[in-house]
Amino acid sequence: MNRKVIFEELEEIMTTYCEGCFVYKTLRKEKGKTFAHRFCISKCTVGEKIQKYGKKLQ
Repeated sequence: MNRKVIFEELEEIMTTYCEGCFVYKTLRKEKGKTFAHRFCISKCTVGEKIQKYGKKLQ
């Protein structure tokens, strides 16, 4: 896969699943921005998928 294709797929994933995410909004409101961001990175399946794409870019 070339970098352009990877970026396009990442953009599609983030647009589809991350924009307007109810879980993120709720966690940010109740526990703060850092907690919500950490949840997305470590526990959300979409975040894990994004990390896999990120490793391909290295």
